[in-house]
Amino acid sequence: MMTRLNPGRRAALSALLATPFLAINAQAQGSDWPNRPVRVVVPWPPGGGADTTARMIFPKLAQKLGQPFVIENRPGASGSIGAAEVARAAPDGYTLLHDATPLAINPFLIRVSFDALADLKAVFVPMQVPMLLVMHPSQAPRSLADVIALAKARPGSLDWASSGNGSAQHLALELFTRAAGITVNHVPYRGGGPALTDVVAGQVGYFFSNSNVSLPFVQGGRVRAVAHTGRGRIAAFPDLPAIGDTLAGYEAYEWNCILAPTRTPAAIIEKLNAALNEVVQDPEVAARYTQLAMVVQPNSTAQAEAFLRSETEKFGRVIREANIKLE
Repeated sequence: MMTRLNPGRRAALSALLATPFLAINAQAQGSDWPNRPVRVVVPWPPGGGADTTARMIFPKLAQKLGQPFVIENRPGASGSIGAAEVARAAPDGYTLLHDATPLAINPFLIRVSFDALADLKAVFVPMQVPMLLVMHPSQAPRSLADVIALAKARPGSLDWASSGNGSAQHLALELFTRAAGITVNHVPYRGGGPALTDVVAGQVGYFFSNSNVSLPFVQGGRVRAVAHTGRGRIAAFPDLPAIGDTLAGYEAYEWNCILAPTRTPAAIIEKLNAALNEVVQDPEVAARYTQLAMVVQPNSTAQAEAFLRSETEKFGRVIREANIKLE
């Protein structure tokens, strides 16, 4: 006598039997990827930091994977317009996002139409850029300890530039003053270029400057650097100590991250991650990274996701605690 399955058991059995076929199908989706051009959205203007890094990486990735990776600049709203477009794109591996630090900052300062941690999947972190604590050569401090001692002796009197309220440089400053137990006079500018220009001119005392932007000014003696915001030593400044050497746990970067729509097949994500890990070790790319004071380490998709989540939590915490708002 044949036993009849009730509808619930029949559905469960069907799902169980289908599982191997679903897995095979998911693998098949990644096996021939990419078989046509891939669109890479850079939500920033041409010539900026994220655009520069993208144009170092994706031509090499195209050579490795045999299909064009076409960069499309979609600037606006601190990167959120282009990022939202990718978050809504088909999760088929043919639309990617190459974004920057504001991806982890924007949700706490402006209205965004997507959730980066839920709607996008971090694939790879292609670079981190430490910031340099720079000042005009006429300033008295010669070391990080000198800067902290001066700030404690003259609370709130040191004029400290940033690239603007809520910028990565501003948040690096907030993290620094909290770790050091000091107060300074924050002077927000409209971008890092004008801020650095006024440091060079002696109009403002101190600034956490993107290291690849300030590199020629340090080398030319137009500003003095006393520390960097990364970890250990960086190749472009081998004698420059990390702030974390003095203030344990301090670390702040500007960075880029490559992401895909969240439901992109795992096989595609892993294939892309593996290829990107190889690309950043290409001698030409590695030399360019060193030249621009960029830092890169091999990273898995899980590590990229953990990094994005950690940065989002860190920036969210300091924005809330410092009550930072855009004016």
